[in-house]
Amino acid sequence: MTNIFRRGITAFGVLALFLSLSLSIAAQTNLLNVSYDPTREFYEEYNKLFQQHWKATTGQDITINQSHGGSGKQARSVIDGLEADVVTLALAYDIDAIANNGLLDKNWQSKLPNNSTPFSSTIVLLVRAGNPKGIHDWNDLIKPGVKVITPNPKTSGGARWNYLAAWGYALRKSGNNEAGARDFMKKLYANVPVLDTGARGSTITFAERGIGDVLITWETDALLSQQQNPGQFEVVIPSATIAAETPVAVVDKVAQKHGTEKLAHAYLEYLYSPEAQELAAKYYLRPYLKSAAKKYASNFAKVNTFTVAQGCGSWQNAQDKHFADGAIFDQIFNR
Repeated sequence: MTNIFRRGITAFGVLALFLSLSLSIAAQTNLLNVSYDPTREFYEEYNKLFQQHWKATTGQDITINQSHGGSGKQARSVIDGLEADVVTLALAYDIDAIANNGLLDKNWQSKLPNNSTPFSSTIVLLVRAGNPKGIHDWNDLIKPGVKVITPNPKTSGGARWNYLAAWGYALRKSGNNEAGARDFMKKLYANVPVLDTGARGSTITFAERGIGDVLITWETDALLSQQQNPGQFEVVIPSATIAAETPVAVVDKVAQKHGTEKLAHAYLEYLYSPEAQELAAKYYLRPYLKSAAKKYASNFAKVNTFTVAQGCGSWQNAQDKHFADGAIFDQIFNR
């Protein structure tokens, strides 16, 4: 074997090693967080906070990419191949769907505190300044001539929370009479002129396009809209609404493939830090940490809430009864 040939093999080996190391480093320093609509602004700032934390802790620079959309649609994208290292979605059912397709541990809720829910929200009503239609509670949404804006529960986690908040109210109002609740929901959705695919799309429809008299929405989107458009909107807290838990999880199979397991776990764990919890409160996400909740208590109204478990037993029951093909939503919304 000639010296030139040997040198060629050696050079090739060094190049291969260099490329392998480069790919390994790149794999460990890039993270994709697939999230739901109303978290865009929060995660834009959280990512910078976490990058600073990670750099100070490890000396490593990292890149964090975001994907936002309706929670159900986002979960479907991950199942269909979108390689999320972590998911931060609107409801546990969507992460369960990903787990049921073998991409993460079915016991994912036990991996982080508070059932892997670093913060939560609730569902409120947003009306135009002066509240011209006199909307004060859910019952006002079924009045003739009231245009209600809410997204499609087939694609949006926020829309499912909206629906179940209204359903829980209607069930209680009718003395736990399901026929009465169905009638209420049919009248409510008859007043919905357009179903956007996600919560942020519905906010744009209402706030920017000027369509509708009332928006059923996340508390965080309602308060941000009010903050960003002074004097244009008012937030109405209904007499009863739902406690909306918004969980997070590492997509184990993808993180293992990318070599990002350590980074992905740290990214979600840091959501529980005092700095991240205070940031969540600034964006009107109700923090898990008591000290942050106390510090930013003035950001949040007192609400009378019920849970999915109280109304439906579980998210799977809610899905089967209300949102599956041919279930109650399809029966009441037949346009």
